[in-house]
Amino acid sequence: MSELKARFHLPDFTHHAKLNLILLSMMKNMPEYFYDNIEIASFYGVFPPSLWNGGRTVGGATCDETYIKNILSAFNSKGIPLRFTFTNPALKKEHLNDRFCNMVMRLADNGLNEVIVFSPLLEEYIRKNYPNYKITSSTCKRILDIPELESELNKDYSVVVLDYDLNNKFDILEKLPHKEKCELLINSCCVPKCPFRSEEYYQVGLQQIAYCNHLKNHPNKPFNMSDYSDFTVVKNIKCPSGGKTIFDSKKLSHHISPDLIFNKYLPMGFNQFKIEGRTANRMYLIECYMYYLVKPECRDEARFMFLYNLERNGIIKIDG
Repeated sequence: MSELKARFHLPDFTHHAKLNLILLSMMKNMPEYFYDNIEIASFYGVFPPSLWNGGRTVGGATCDETYIKNILSAFNSKGIPLRFTFTNPALKKEHLNDRFCNMVMRLADNGLNEVIVFSPLLEEYIRKNYPNYKITSSTCKRILDIPELESELNKDYSVVVLDYDLNNKFDILEKLPHKEKCELLINSCCVPKCPFRSEEYYQVGLQQIAYCNHLKNHPNKPFNMSDYSDFTVVKNIKCPSGGKTIFDSKKLSHHISPDLIFNKYLPMGFNQFKIEGRTANRMYLIECYMYYLVKPECRDEARFMFLYNLERNGIIKIDG
């Protein structure tokens, strides 16, 4: 195995906050279950309702300042940054002054937390107004042109998340500069060369903006995107990947297994790995964590202890 540590970026710090805090507790108190050369590099996601959010539409209860501070403290006190998925590709200049997103940026502005960007407009705004943040270039950009990707890696980003269609292109990966800055999406359920992906990201961005504006104008009325546009993600994007599990994603050509992480990618110099699933159900996420973070011979016992602790803390219910 390589001496490099595999640095995992894990999904969500709001809906999955308690689950992820229990994971961290298990990693600290039961280290014998987990691979030796791994660490948690960040938890990514947003506090709802974040208009700048992209990739997945995120709704739910509005997070107040006290809740945001508590979540920041819970993760930052362990030395782990939160990384905000501010990757909405549909942003305009008028959205930069969004009160809620700017409040989050101010509260989290401690030099530890990070932000993922897509929009050049938002990136420029953040670099000017919040220079303490490390900035990640989003996979939503879908950069497949190699000279363009090399240029991106030479820019002032702490990390560049590669398009998953490059995951198994080892001839290309071997030649990339700054491999330590490359983050690989290892468990994507999307089909290879998905023809809808870029358009879906844009439509999700429009939907996030519509949702946030709806909350301001109609706080007591359920949100329905069809009230605002004839084009909706559900109706118009014929996604072939809905409902897939980690077992389905293992069959895809761009899937990266733990064995490949430790015996192929780390020796090549790649050590940043993203597990997707911030809007996934808990069982999906639990199985992903068992698969990627836990030694194969310990998975059954670790899964039992994880489920036991989740139930004991009221996060899941198995009995009754």
